[in-house]
Amino acid sequence: MHKRMLPEQQITNYLDVKSVDEYASKIENFGGKVVKNKTAVAGMDYFAFCIDTENNSFAIWETNENAK
Repeated sequence: MHKRMLPEQQITNYLDVKSVDEYASKIENFGGKVVKNKTAVAGMDYFAFCIDTENNSFAIWETNENAK
């Protein structure tokens, strides 16, 4: 956790998924948007930032020790 960088910065909920690629596709198929494509945190995970059909932001997270 970290402090907000800007007063208007909102909380981002992360959802653990098996595959960022698979779930990013599902999100788009159901009308959501991926606003930051799959990104690696080396040796830890992959994540992507998304927006649902009601303009709520969230992130999906895939634990993967081989992330590069």
